[in-house]
Amino acid sequence: MKLKDQVAMITGAAAGMGQAIAKLYAQEGAKVIVSDLSLQSAQATVDVIQAAGGQALAVAADVSNEADVQNLVKTTVSYFGTVDILVNNAGIMDGFVPAAALTDTLWEKVMAVNATGPMRSIRQVLPLFIEKGHGVILNIASIGGLQGSRAGTAYTASKHALVGLSKNVAYQYAKAGIRCNVIAPGGVNTSITSGMTPDPAGMELAMTGMASNIRMGEASEIASIALFLASPDSSLVNGAVVVADAGWTAY
Repeated sequence: MKLKDQVAMITGAAAGMGQAIAKLYAQEGAKVIVSDLSLQSAQATVDVIQAAGGQALAVAADVSNEADVQNLVKTTVSYFGTVDILVNNAGIMDGFVPAAALTDTLWEKVMAVNATGPMRSIRQVLPLFIEKGHGVILNIASIGGLQGSRAGTAYTASKHALVGLSKNVAYQYAKAGIRCNVIAPGGVNTSITSGMTPDPAGMELAMTGMASNIRMGEASEIASIALFLASPDSSLVNGAVVVADAGWTAY
């Protein structure tokens, strides 16, 4: 087992990529904190993990809320004794809204979840990692954080911010035995766009290159990469952005 007795705290873990990561980590021996907005949804994932013989706990948390983030870490430490791996997976889309139509409300909401939330989680676990002399941080970004128009203005900016945050943390805490890496998925079959009302003009521009997309990815494929980056197999990998898009952005 690659993650035996490691404690992994995963945000946005009730569905999609976060859920796939939580299940795979548990299969590989990790004790998993399944965090999401809905405690009921998070508990459903925990039930599946426990039914398969894994260890997990559901914790409701809104990563845009500082008190929730603090409680998430506190609960994890109280229940499992520590944190070894942090996966910042929680994220929201922006409806492909372009800059001219962007409101402060949408900008602040997207930035709060996609950039400020991960920063707060990282800020909370770093003292634990520093004290132990090791720790792994994995941030789920997007090819939207590397390209200019794969989404709307707010989402694009937030994912670029997350990539920059990750690289900064990776270098500044490397000597403390802490690694911080990024997965940048392309199109993945998840429910992140459900309930989203897209801006027609912004969506048309963002979808310009869809015809060159090789294929959609699956959450399980992202989870496999997340396992590698959390395990000792990737001990030399730090500050890296692993693009997982079947070659889409290589064109």
